[in-house]
Amino acid sequence: MGQREDMLALVMSAYAARDGGDTEGLVTAFHPDGLFSLKGDKNALELTGSVHGHPNLRGVFSQLIEDFRFERREIVAELVDGDRVAIHSRVDVRYGPTGQTTRTEILDLFKIQDGKIVELIEFADTAQVKAMVSA
Repeated sequence: MGQREDMLALVMSAYAARDGGDTEGLVTAFHPDGLFSLKGDKNALELTGSVHGHPNLRGVFSQLIEDFRFERREIVAELVDGDRVAIHSRVDVRYGPTGQTTRTEILDLFKIQDGKIVELIEFADTAQVKAMVSA
């Protein structure tokens, strides 16, 4: 398998873990000092921000998986360039506390090193997320 296919397989296994509610499987896809960053205005939505390392990733991913279940993911586009992978997805998200479900789009930018995710920067519709949380 080529480098492109290996990187996409790693990302898809991370997505399968996230979508399946498998926090440990998701954390395992990351380098021990990996970074996850949800972009947005922290004053508007507390969920935004960055965390480093498996213990912090485990905590954040566990909370995100509990609160925001991804019930269906459609990959719209995937791009691979060097050590970078960009994925545009459409996702059905169920907010756990209320059961409200909405369809949204997400852009994930990954950096891969030595077969692990060293960085994931996620762009989501934070206004839509805030509306779900506030309902």
